[in-house]
Amino acid sequence: GDCFPCPQGECPMMGHYADRFSAKLKRENQKYFLNTAADPPFATWRQKVVIKLSGVKKIRGDINLVYHDTEGNSKDYEIASGVLSQDQVYTKYLDVEINPKNTKKIEFFWNKTIFTLLWARLGAETVNIIHGEDGHQ
Repeated sequence: GDCFPCPQGECPMMGHYADRFSAKLKRENQKYFLNTAADPPFATWRQKVVIKLSGVKKIRGDINLVYHDTEGNSKDYEIASGVLSQDQVYTKYLDVEINPKNTKKIEFFWNKTIFTLLWARLGAETVNIIHGEDGHQ
């Protein structure tokens, strides 16, 4: 997450348009690393997810986001698991396989463990999703 989001006009490009990256003229033998998806077209979009919870003080369970695109595809991502607390802000960097431009909706889910009291309630006070390419939320 140190390079997130990319500065305006400074994200390195790879492949055919690599010559558009101005920093390439400043250094030689640069190394680039990227994460890919498991399925074609293998593209992912880096996103930063920040979630603040509300409800009971502490509870055991997990938090997930499910991304849905305009073509009916969906993909879920675990944000946190274990002891969840309303006092903590949960931050995670995701490499999402659904293009933000094609995202129809994002669902927030949390599941409590079997041993949690039935009345125990927990929800999201805020969910912020920041896209890596331009820093927009």
